[in-house]
Amino acid sequence: MAAALLLIFAGCYNDKYEKLYPATTTNTTTCDTTTITYSHDVQPIISSNCYSPGNGCHDAAGSSSSGYDYTNFSVVQSNALSGWIVSDINFAPTRGHNNMPKNGTQLSACDINKVTRWVNQGALNN
Repeated sequence: MAAALLLIFAGCYNDKYEKLYPATTTNTTTCDTTTITYSHDVQPIISSNCYSPGNGCHDAAGSSSSGYDYTNFSVVQSNALSGWIVSDINFAPTRGHNNMPKNGTQLSACDINKVTRWVNQGALNN
């Protein structure tokens, strides 16, 4: 009986998957979303993707067709708090939203996380 129990417990050997099969690549890129501010993190994303020179969709001139001038913080904040910006940049449009940037590639996961965190923190002008 003791031999049978010994065989049963010996068969329950368990190792962590990560130790048996370590990752072969190391991701050196980090996305720090600990402290997100509009001026440091979000505004540069908006600037380079929404109203950068040549884009014009959400600058003062382009707002006549898009309806939104993202050079004006209060407009960005309003659209952020309504859920439009996060929906649009996630390429998961609802309520008639569009994938943004329009006719462009989706933002990086890091940029999406930064904007989303900023919105979830109240979309403050900080």
